[in-house]
Formats: sequence, structure tokens, C-alpha cells
Amino acid sequence: MAETQTDAERRRVLIAEDEALIRLDLAEMLVEEGYEVVGEAGDGETAVRLAEELKPDLVILDIKMPIMDGLAAAERIAGARIAPVIILTAFSQRDLVERARAAGAMAYLVKPFQKSDLVPAVEIALSRYSEISALEAEVAGLTDRLEIRKTVERAKGALMSTYNMSEPQAFKWIQRTAMDHRMTMKEVAERILAETSGGEAAPSGS
Repeated sequence: MAETQTDAERRRVLIAEDEALIRLDLAEMLVEEGYEVVGEAGDGETAVRLAEELKPDLVILDIKMPIMDGLAAAERIAGARIAPVIILTAFSQRDLVERARAAGAMAYLVKPFQKSDLVPAVEIALSRYSEISALEAEVAGLTDRLEIRKTVERAKGALMSTYNMSEPQAFKWIQRTAMDHRMTMKEVAERILAETSGGEAAPSGS
């Protein structure tokens, strides 16, 4: 995890939250952790405009905002592939979580939250977004992308349970192995699944 802090120093974050106090707390937490807050908005429409202008590394959106809510803003930002999105909500109902995911959110936070909740959500969102970008660069067709994502997700799970890797470590291992052996990530993932089901997969040194 040594690289996380240096990565964090370069991460540019846009915050959209209509309650000024929460927005201030959020900005303070992010700055304390080494992130750079490049913009703030009090409604979803302004958030989308600022995201398009500033091209941040991450956007944090409250779910309930005037003019345009966080889910609609997330759809616009995620749909344009501008940045990964974290949804903030005071409601922990399952349907809102599912709607946030359908809108393209990479992670969500239920208010009230602590810094110890915020930082993992940020890292998860950034990690998942970079994974999806890498997979989408490998194939053009939407159906192929979905198939590859499913296969890679299963292979990550196999590496995590067999070798006690974290989710980002498992993805990086698949990505690096694909590059080293001039294979696609799908081919590496399929090989992992074949070998782990036979009880003999062997990541070496990577």
C-alpha cells in the first residue's frame, strides 16, 4: 500500500453536496488524506458542468440534491466516462444502492460517515474504475466487455481466496501477467479459473 499515499497526492476530487457543512467536512477529510479538492457544487447540474470542465479523478455526489439529483448526475458523468463516482446517501435501503450502481456509481457511502469509511470507498472507486477502463480498452463490443468482466471477476475471486490477495492486487496480477506473456486478460483469467478449479494455480513472484 505504499503507493496509495503518493497516488492520493495527485488525485483531484469534485464534491457535490447541497448541505454546506457536510461539504466542508468532506473537503477537510479529503485534504487531510492528501487528495486535492478541485471543485464544489450544491446541485447535480452544477456538478455535471464542473465535471466536464475540470475532468477530476473522482466525483462524490450526494443522492438528494436540487435541480438534478445525484443519481441523474452520476448517470451523466459515468456515461460520459469522465470519472468514477461515489454516491453519498442518508438512506441505506437496498434499492437506492442498486439504483446507484445502475447509474454507474463505483462505490457508495451512507451518512453519517467517518474518515475511516471515506478513504476505503475512494480507493475502491478508483480501483474499480481503472479496472473497467483497462478491460474496455481490450475489446470494443459491449457483449464481449460484459463477458470479460464476469470472467475476470471470477478469476480475481479465485486469486483472493487461494492466495489471500486483496481485490486490487488480484487485478494487478492478472493485468501484469497478461502484459508479460502477451496474452489478453480474458485468457489469463480463464487459465486461472482452470488451474484453481484443479487446485494448482501458481502465481509466481508477481
